[in-house]
Amino acid sequence: MLLWAAIAASAAHAAEPEQPAEQSRILARIHSFTDRAASLAVEAMSLVGIHYRRGGSSPEHGLDCSGLVRYVFRQANGTELPRTSAEISQVGEHIDKKDLQPGDLVFFNTLKRAFSHVGIYLGDNKFIHAPSSGGAVRIESMDMSYWKARFNGARRIGEGEAQEAGKR
Repeated sequence: MLLWAAIAASAAHAAEPEQPAEQSRILARIHSFTDRAASLAVEAMSLVGIHYRRGGSSPEHGLDCSGLVRYVFRQANGTELPRTSAEISQVGEHIDKKDLQPGDLVFFNTLKRAFSHVGIYLGDNKFIHAPSSGGAVRIESMDMSYWKARFNGARRIGEGEAQEAGKR
Protein backbone atom coordinates (compact mmCIF):
# COMPACT_ATOMS: atom_id res chain seq x y z
CA MET A 1 0.00 0.00 0.00
CA LEU A 2 2.86 2.39 0.75
CA LEU A 3 4.24 1.98 -2.75
CA TRP A 4 0.91 2.56 -4.46
CA ALA A 5 0.33 5.81 -2.57
CA ALA A 6 3.66 7.09 -3.87
CA ILE A 7 2.79 5.97 -7.40
CA ALA A 8 -0.49 7.87 -7.27
CA ALA A 9 1.27 10.95 -5.94
CA SER A 10 3.86 10.77 -8.74
CA ALA A 11 1.14 10.41 -11.34
CA ALA A 12 -0.78 13.36 -9.91
CA HIS A 13 2.38 15.47 -9.86
CA ALA A 14 2.98 14.72 -13.54
CA ALA A 15 -0.60 15.42 -14.66
CA GLU A 16 -1.63 18.02 -17.25
CA PRO A 17 1.41 18.25 -19.55
CA GLU A 18 1.02 20.69 -22.41
CA GLN A 19 1.78 18.41 -25.38
CA PRO A 20 0.98 14.75 -26.16
CA ALA A 21 4.66 13.91 -26.76
CA GLU A 22 5.60 15.35 -23.37
CA GLN A 23 2.72 13.44 -21.79
CA SER A 24 4.01 10.20 -23.31
CA ARG A 25 7.52 10.86 -21.97
CA ILE A 26 6.18 11.62 -18.50
CA LEU A 27 3.99 8.52 -18.47
CA ALA A 28 6.92 6.37 -19.66
CA ARG A 29 9.10 7.82 -16.89
CA ILE A 30 6.40 7.16 -14.28
CA HIS A 31 5.87 3.63 -15.59
CA SER A 32 9.62 3.00 -15.49
CA PHE A 33 9.85 4.41 -11.95
CA THR A 34 6.90 2.41 -10.71
CA ASP A 35 8.23 -0.83 -12.18
CA ARG A 36 11.67 -0.30 -10.61
CA ALA A 37 10.21 0.81 -7.27
CA ALA A 38 7.80 -2.14 -7.19
CA SER A 39 10.58 -4.61 -8.04
CA LEU A 40 12.84 -3.17 -5.33
CA ALA A 41 10.06 -3.15 -2.72
CA VAL A 42 8.92 -6.71 -3.46
CA GLU A 43 12.48 -8.05 -3.43
CA ALA A 44 13.33 -6.20 -0.20
CA MET A 45 10.17 -7.26 1.61
CA SER A 46 10.81 -10.89 0.70
CA LEU A 47 13.89 -10.66 2.95
CA VAL A 48 12.10 -9.55 6.13
CA GLY A 49 13.28 -11.81 8.95
CA ILE A 50 16.69 -12.70 7.45
CA HIS A 51 19.23 -12.48 10.28
CA TYR A 52 21.83 -9.74 10.47
CA ARG A 53 25.43 -10.66 9.84
CA ARG A 54 28.23 -8.13 9.71
CA GLY A 55 29.70 -8.19 6.20
CA GLY A 56 26.85 -10.47 5.12
CA SER A 57 25.83 -10.33 1.49
CA SER A 58 23.39 -13.21 0.97
CA PRO A 59 20.13 -14.30 2.58
CA GLU A 60 21.57 -17.78 3.11
CA HIS A 61 24.39 -16.50 5.33
CA GLY A 62 22.87 -13.25 6.64
CA LEU A 63 22.91 -9.63 5.56
CA ASP A 64 24.25 -6.39 6.89
CA CYS A 65 22.68 -3.07 5.83
CA SER A 66 24.77 -2.53 2.70
CA GLY A 67 24.63 -6.23 1.87
CA LEU A 68 20.82 -6.02 1.93
CA VAL A 69 20.78 -2.98 -0.36
CA ARG A 70 23.30 -4.48 -2.76
CA TYR A 71 21.45 -7.82 -2.87
CA VAL A 72 18.06 -6.18 -3.49
CA PHE A 73 19.34 -3.91 -6.26
CA ARG A 74 21.18 -6.82 -7.93
CA GLN A 75 18.18 -9.16 -7.77
CA ALA A 76 15.54 -6.58 -8.69
CA ASN A 77 17.26 -4.94 -11.64
CA GLY A 78 20.80 -6.24 -12.09
CA THR A 79 22.43 -3.20 -10.52
CA GLU A 80 25.81 -3.64 -8.87
CA LEU A 81 26.47 -1.16 -6.06
CA PRO A 82 29.66 -0.50 -4.05
CA ARG A 83 30.20 -2.58 -0.89
CA THR A 84 29.85 -0.12 2.00
CA SER A 85 27.08 2.29 2.93
CA ALA A 86 29.56 5.20 2.75
CA GLU A 87 30.54 4.19 -0.80
CA ILE A 88 26.90 3.69 -1.81
CA SER A 89 26.16 7.20 -0.51
CA GLN A 90 28.31 8.57 -3.36
CA VAL A 91 26.21 6.93 -6.11
CA GLY A 92 23.13 8.43 -7.69
CA GLU A 93 21.39 11.72 -7.11
CA HIS A 94 20.96 13.51 -3.77
CA ILE A 95 17.28 13.63 -2.75
CA ASP A 96 15.72 15.90 -0.13
CA LYS A 97 13.80 14.07 2.57
CA LYS A 98 10.56 15.72 1.44
CA ASP A 99 11.07 14.26 -2.06
CA LEU A 100 11.62 10.63 -1.07
CA GLN A 101 10.01 7.99 -3.28
CA PRO A 102 9.88 4.21 -2.86
CA GLY A 103 13.16 2.65 -3.93
CA ASP A 104 15.29 5.60 -2.79
CA LEU A 105 18.13 4.90 -0.39
CA VAL A 106 18.11 6.47 3.08
CA PHE A 107 21.28 6.93 5.12
CA PHE A 108 21.87 7.28 8.84
CA ASN A 109 24.75 8.04 11.20
CA THR A 110 24.60 5.08 13.59
CA LEU A 111 28.31 4.62 14.34
CA LYS A 112 29.32 8.25 14.98
CA ARG A 113 30.26 8.63 11.33
CA ALA A 114 28.21 9.87 8.41
CA PHE A 115 26.51 7.35 6.13
CA SER A 116 27.30 4.37 8.36
CA HIS A 117 23.85 2.80 7.84
CA VAL A 118 21.63 2.45 4.77
CA GLY A 119 18.11 1.24 4.06
CA ILE A 120 15.55 1.29 1.23
CA TYR A 121 12.66 3.73 1.46
CA LEU A 122 9.23 2.11 1.00
CA GLY A 123 6.94 5.14 1.26
CA ASP A 124 4.82 6.57 4.08
CA ASN A 125 8.04 7.38 6.01
CA LYS A 126 8.90 3.67 6.31
CA PHE A 127 12.13 1.95 5.30
CA ILE A 128 13.51 -1.56 5.25
CA HIS A 129 16.96 -2.36 6.59
CA ALA A 130 19.21 -4.88 8.31
CA PRO A 131 19.62 -3.19 11.71
CA SER A 132 22.43 -4.69 13.79
CA SER A 133 23.91 -7.75 15.42
CA GLY A 134 21.22 -9.96 16.91
CA GLY A 135 18.55 -8.35 14.70
CA ALA A 136 16.88 -9.27 11.45
CA VAL A 137 15.80 -7.44 8.30
CA ARG A 138 12.75 -5.38 9.20
CA ILE A 139 10.61 -2.40 8.30
CA GLU A 140 10.73 0.63 10.56
CA SER A 141 9.40 4.16 10.67
CA MET A 142 11.69 7.09 10.01
CA ASP A 143 9.45 8.97 12.47
CA MET A 144 11.02 7.10 15.40
CA SER A 145 13.19 9.50 17.38
CA TYR A 146 16.25 7.24 16.97
CA TRP A 147 16.10 7.41 13.17
CA LYS A 148 15.04 11.08 13.04
CA ALA A 149 18.10 12.09 15.05
CA ARG A 150 20.46 10.08 12.85
CA PHE A 151 19.14 10.75 9.33
CA ASN A 152 22.05 11.73 7.03
CA GLY A 153 20.43 12.02 3.64
CA ALA A 154 18.99 10.14 0.71
CA ARG A 155 20.00 9.11 -2.79
CA ARG A 156 18.10 7.98 -5.86
CA ILE A 157 19.83 5.45 -8.06
CA GLY A 158 18.74 6.05 -11.66
CA GLU A 159 19.38 3.67 -14.52
CA GLY A 160 22.43 5.60 -15.77
CA GLU A 161 23.97 5.90 -12.30
CA ALA A 162 23.29 2.25 -11.62
CA GLN A 163 25.26 1.15 -14.66
CA GLU A 164 28.17 3.42 -13.70
CA ALA A 165 28.06 2.13 -10.09
CA GLY A 166 28.58 -1.41 -11.33
CA LYS A 167 31.80 -0.40 -13.11
CA ARG A 168 33.43 0.93 -9.90
